[in-house]
Amino acid sequence: MTDSLLPDDIVALARRVVEANRAAGRTVVVAESCTGGLVAAALTEIAGSSVVLDRGFVTYSNAAKTRELGVSPDIIDAFGAVSIACVYAMAQGALERSEADVAVAISGIAGPGGGSPQKPVGTVVFARAVRGESKPDAETRLFEGESRSGVRRQATLCALELLLP
Repeated sequence: MTDSLLPDDIVALARRVVEANRAAGRTVVVAESCTGGLVAAALTEIAGSSVVLDRGFVTYSNAAKTRELGVSPDIIDAFGAVSIACVYAMAQGALERSEADVAVAISGIAGPGGGSPQKPVGTVVFARAVRGESKPDAETRLFEGESRSGVRRQATLCALELLLP
């Protein structure tokens, strides 16, 4: 058991992320919405994480996504904040506004409200962008049947996995 505010499995994965990226000589940046800073918090639980974590952006509102990360309001209007297009732009914006080698962006619907038939509660979208590569990887996950905290926990774990080299 760790001496942490966060669950042991999240801290263990964050430790792997820090160690693997340190060994690879890579730095990371996170752009978080529905996780509200949990990914950055997990990374900073690890001693020595300052060598790996460049910075984190918590852009919960659409206005913050636009102002802090340069996401076009047209993307949000056309596709919504919980979309491949939005997290792609968030990841690219995080890379452009940092010194990091790799960015992960997360946006989702943690619930209990806010879902729709097209995007039910538990829908979370992720993107990973690597400096010098033309197109980020992006995916949508559905964490069905999870509570708000369960969705955020699963999204944090998924985002950490995406930060592994």
